[in-house]
Amino acid sequence: MLTDINNIPIDQALKENGYVIVDGLIPQDKLEALKAACDRVVAKARKGEWKYRRLVGTQFPPWTEGTDVWGVQHLLHPELQEPIFAEWYGSAKLIEAVCQLLGTSADKLQFELFNLLINPEESDFDLTWHRDAVPVETLPEDEAEKLKIPHYGTQWNTALYDDACLFVVPKSHRRVRTEAERDLTINDPKTHAMPGQLQVHLKPGQTVFYDNNILHRAAYFKANKRATLHASMGTIEGGHHRAATIFQHGLDWMAADSFKSQLPKSLEVPYENLCAMAAKATEGKFESKPIHG
Repeated sequence: MLTDINNIPIDQALKENGYVIVDGLIPQDKLEALKAACDRVVAKARKGEWKYRRLVGTQFPPWTEGTDVWGVQHLLHPELQEPIFAEWYGSAKLIEAVCQLLGTSADKLQFELFNLLINPEESDFDLTWHRDAVPVETLPEDEAEKLKIPHYGTQWNTALYDDACLFVVPKSHRRVRTEAERDLTINDPKTHAMPGQLQVHLKPGQTVFYDNNILHRAAYFKANKRATLHASMGTIEGGHHRAATIFQHGLDWMAADSFKSQLPKSLEVPYENLCAMAAKATEGKFESKPIHG
């Protein structure tokens, strides 16, 4: 059983607080190789050689306007030719952590997203306070119902350098926003003074898993180098529940044989499970309309 930095079982900590920090999910001999691979894909994104990127000025997909990059999409894309990302995404310790958090086994995992969060070059950039799957305009009674729906998945940030970009409101993942929170998320969504906010500090190699319904935002600083692996996995127990959240990122390239053939053995079944969800939810397509649009 894996424990967090406070020696609490990671599944217990995530359930109680909405986030959990974990050490040791990157093997020491992989850290420098991951940094080097990130440097290469960041250079491609900033030069415009890689079109799948997150651009300053836009928070959610699609990203179509701007030049300053705050994220690189689709690290597992075969055209990037960076196999170390798939090796790590399918690594034993990471799979163990995800299984513990989801209360499932490796054969029931579902392949999902793997992207990169970086520092912009031209200007600082604040994301708004949000829950990933619940739009801010959602009425309280509807919000309460949406928060009862199980996630059937988890997401995480793994820092390759010191990272203090993520802000969360601990324990907010299971309750409706307070009046003050609702007012701020709608009328002052980039506030630096959200009641109860906590800045998450990660050291190189540390990972924070967080409930995607926790109230959270991020601040991107051009002066501080950032390369943080941002990924998710789900479980087949959710049926097609996660389809909209995952396929809004446009994953049609994952249907290619060139993608499947490059996967390590540990990811073959999770990939088959993703294909099964697509067949059921989106007629086999690996894309859907944006949630926040």
